[in-house]
Formats: sequence, C-alpha cells, structure tokens
Amino acid sequence: MAEFKKRHGHLALIVSSIVFGLNIPIARTIIPDIVDPFLMTFFRMMGAATLFWVASLFTKKEFVPRKDLLLFFLSAVLAIVINQTFFIVGLSKTSPIDASLVVTLSPIITMLLAAIFIKEPITWLKTIGVLIGASGALVLILSSSQTSASGNFIGNMFVLFSVTSYALYLTLFKNLISRYSPITSMKWMFLFATILTYPMSHKAIVETNFAAFDVSVYLRIGFVVALATFFTYMLIPIGQKTLRPTTISMYNYLQPITASFLVVAIGMDRFGWDKIISTVLVFTGVYIVTQSKSRVQLYKEKILRG
Repeated sequence: MAEFKKRHGHLALIVSSIVFGLNIPIARTIIPDIVDPFLMTFFRMMGAATLFWVASLFTKKEFVPRKDLLLFFLSAVLAIVINQTFFIVGLSKTSPIDASLVVTLSPIITMLLAAIFIKEPITWLKTIGVLIGASGALVLILSSSQTSASGNFIGNMFVLFSVTSYALYLTLFKNLISRYSPITSMKWMFLFATILTYPMSHKAIVETNFAAFDVSVYLRIGFVVALATFFTYMLIPIGQKTLRPTTISMYNYLQPITASFLVVAIGMDRFGWDKIISTVLVFTGVYIVTQSKSRVQLYKEKILRG
C-alpha cells in the first residue's frame, strides 16, 4: 500500500512539474508588458482560492483546529505569497532561461534545509542524484542560453528568494499537509494568500484596463490560474504525504525541459541531442535520490547492527 501511494506521489509531481514548466514561457508572454506582475499574482491567489473553496463543497469536510489554521497561515506565507509573488516579479525582470536556471538550485537548497530542520541525512547517493539531475537541467539551459538574452540580476535574485521560500515550506510543513486532504489544505492556504496579496495588488487592479485584454490574454491568464495554480497545487500535497522534501524538489528539474519541448512544439526551436541527454540525466538523478536512504531507514540499520 505504501509503495502504491508513493507511485501516486511521483505521478502527481511529474504532472505538476510539466504544467509548471509550461507556465514559465506562457506567463512570460504577457508579463509585464500586458499584465502587471502583481495583478497576475492576485489573479492566481483569488482564482485558486475560489476554485478550491468550490471544490470543497463536493468533498468530505474536515475540521481544522485554530492551531492548524495558524500553521496554514504560515504555510501560505512561504509556499504561496512569498514564493509566487517573488517568482512572478522576478520572471518579469529576467529571461525564462535564467529563471529556469535559478529554479534548478531548489533541490540543493531543500536538501540543506532538510538536513538542518528535520535532520534528513545528506548521503553520498542523494548528493550524486541531485548533481546528476542538476547537470541535466544545466545542459539544456546552457545550450539554450547561446541564442537567448541574459536576464537581469535583480530578477534572478527574486526567483532565488522564491525558490528558498518554497524549500522552507517543503521542509517545515510536511506533517501538517499530511494530516489533511489537498482540497482542505489549499483552500485555507489560498484564502490567506488572497488576503495577504490584495494590498500589494490594489494599485494594479484599479489601474488596469481589462477591456483592452483580448481573448488570447484571458486564455493565458486562465492557464496560469486554473492549471498552473489550482491544478498543480492540488497535486503537490499528494507527493508531500509520501515523499521526502529533497525528492519532491528534484522534480523542479523537469520544468526547463518541459519549457524547452513547448518551444520546439510551437516551432521556435528544434529537437536536438541536448534535450534527450537532459531528460535522461534528470530522470536518472530523480531515480538515484529516491533510492537514497531516509533518516528512519539509517536508524533502523544502526539498531540492527548493534
């Protein structure tokens, strides 16, 4: 049963990472020239909150005590408000390739934070897996960067802060997310996120001429809200329940690969060996990390030896 749940967790993370990867080039086509970054952030928060609360009407109700509501508030700050706000603003100031490059630091940051806060061991196997996965993403990004403009330093730092915030969330709130269904967790987190992001988005909301948006703009906003936010954040807790933080963050390496395949699909690039090599390296790295031993496994082995 445990292995079955883990397979579901891996599948959920693969799908969510693919959608996140598609989101980078799609969102960049309208940010910041057409849609203000803060407006897009509020669209994501409010849209996802609405969808999760509507979905909760059709699922089993779970009682959430005040103590856990406070934890959901803190989770929302790290996983949504800081993560999404800094990522969208950073993406508006840098190139999609540079943003993808910074995202590849996520497993390394998560591995270090997990070692500090929840005492997950940094084994040689886990380290090798993370580095192999990183090399796969870097092969693709560096080969793409030869024909793309470099991003802005401040934008890259914003994306890095976003990645670090999410890594903290994965490390600190695994137990909280494991106690509730994805719908319950996310409806509270996105409600809090909507309340927190409104003040910083108010000016953009008031000043935006929505009548100037054509159908294609609304379709891209709809993709970001419905798929790259509501759908992905419903899938991520499925992985959190059964997989370790470093394993979850390893799936970030799929994002630049997915973005690259989208560019090929719409005829802006060609399919080359760099993409094949990157894909193989990323999945090899993910597999190696999943084979590394957890703190509990190492403790049991120590007891058996002695």
